[in-house]
Amino acid sequence: MRQILLTLSLLALASCGQSTTPTSATPQAPGARSTDEIQAALAALPAPYSDANYDEGRRAFAQCRSCHTINAGGANRVGPNLHGVFGREVGTAASFNYSQAVQDADFVWDADRLDDWLANPQSFLPGNRMAFAGVRSDEQRRDLIAYLMIESAED
Repeated sequence: MRQILLTLSLLALASCGQSTTPTSATPQAPGARSTDEIQAALAALPAPYSDANYDEGRRAFAQCRSCHTINAGGANRVGPNLHGVFGREVGTAASFNYSQAVQDADFVWDADRLDDWLANPQSFLPGNRMAFAGVRSDEQRRDLIAYLMIESAED
């Protein structure tokens, strides 16, 4: 059964395409940020995230979108909603059934922890159920984390 779930999860991830449409033509959501707002938000982030590429981070998030939502009040999917993830204790997203490994973990999500998790979720926290090989590129992780810092921020 576990192998079937893993296979289905990997197929779902593989079926996700990356959009090549410019950001300005396809807003992320109603009330999407303007280019000036995005640049200001990036500039306010700590280094190295202040030098990140928001559009590349958005594209990198396409890998996550089949399992995670990021909007306020968004649903949990195979993975928990990521809105407000920074500063949140691991394993505490409302109404999500976490693996025992995540339930037993004891830390608060910050950029460094997320960077380590995204590099290789299975080696970062053995026994978690995230069926994702990780984001190998340091630059892609930086861009993705900056995007998440902006888009998952509590309003």
